[in-house]
Amino acid sequence: MGHIQDRWYRPAKDEETGKVVLNARGKPVLEKTELYGNGQRYKVRYLDPDGEERSKSFPDKQKKRAEDFLIGVESDKREDKYIDPHASRKTFRQQAENWLKGQSSDPATREILGSRLESQIYPHFGDLKFGQIKPSTIREWLGKLEDKKRAENYKVVLFTLVSAVIDSAIDDKLIRDNPCKAKTVRRPIGSSPQVEVWPEERVHSVRKGLPGRFSIVVPLGSGLGLRQGEILALSPDDIDRAAMVVRVQRQIKTVRGVMMFAPPKGGKSRTVPVSPAVLAEIDGHDALFPATAVTLPWRSGEGDPVAARLLVTGEDARLYSGDLFTKVVWQGAFRKAEIKHRGRADGMHALRHFYASTLLSRAVSIKELAEYLGHSDAGFTLRTYTHLVPSSHERARQAIDAVFGRPVVVDGLEAA
Repeated sequence: MGHIQDRWYRPAKDEETGKVVLNARGKPVLEKTELYGNGQRYKVRYLDPDGEERSKSFPDKQKKRAEDFLIGVESDKREDKYIDPHASRKTFRQQAENWLKGQSSDPATREILGSRLESQIYPHFGDLKFGQIKPSTIREWLGKLEDKKRAENYKVVLFTLVSAVIDSAIDDKLIRDNPCKAKTVRRPIGSSPQVEVWPEERVHSVRKGLPGRFSIVVPLGSGLGLRQGEILALSPDDIDRAAMVVRVQRQIKTVRGVMMFAPPKGGKSRTVPVSPAVLAEIDGHDALFPATAVTLPWRSGEGDPVAARLLVTGEDARLYSGDLFTKVVWQGAFRKAEIKHRGRADGMHALRHFYASTLLSRAVSIKELAEYLGHSDAGFTLRTYTHLVPSSHERARQAIDAVFGRPVVVDGLEAA
């Protein structure tokens, strides 16, 4: 059990006997110490859960506060809720750097998280100690994001990142509560913009604007639902011709300027059915522009080298990062086809949306579509493409009419 030390007074002792001098009520007579009038008067001394001695000082006339603090400490120790008062001196940046080490094993994901911390979060929170981060601090930061006209979805991403770092501080028992979860803090609410599906003519027009050696990306995206990185990493050796499927097992990523092979998004390979027409497109392309053997490190710049024959490369086996391919090849196709590029709506992801729309129009189930697209949650697929699911209203009417649409005899009378 801890105790409270009065640094300004101590029990007086008899000079001859060395015993404590008592007053008429039997209580010790107090005398001033050498520290009288200097610094904090009361010092709470206690042992933390690890057996280390800790202390906290309080000024004169605040003995009740000191007593309440000691009672709280002992209660928290019994309930395993103890927080070291000095722990909150750790800065947000120090905790975030530690938190980042435990995130995704994908170096590209960690790079993105680190970039967001550096550019959007550290300028406001980086040097603050956790004891200084209050709900008002979070509200002020959200106000600055609003002033900068950040998109709502981006604000959700940043807010979630800040909250996750603070949660890790709670796990490490640096603080007790997360100010992001205070009642007075309004969490940003994102929105999922409705996917716009290209008409078939736009798909063909963009393909015509692509150089011949890159035109295959359109059937790979709109006929197999592949992501950009998966298209750039596809090999004809990934095709199982007997089963008529493509095994999507790698993508090309760039981390800190280093290109590498990596598993598809989510870390899982998948199998996608390939139609005879798309297979013919792939074979025709391979005949004109033979697949090129490429060796890249696996998952990181220091990863083991992995070789694959790639369908999509530039002249002299030139490799394109996703960003470079978008700016030079993909957007160049729009310029050549004299089609206005509308930003996000005309990214290569539009080919995946076209693929999803085509399958849904042919009654392919959401569950199957999710598997083909590589979505781990079919619910996400449904939320993204629900407006493309063919309406079942007419089928519902026909089903009910099959029951109630025929004549029925009621009390000897025929009712329609």
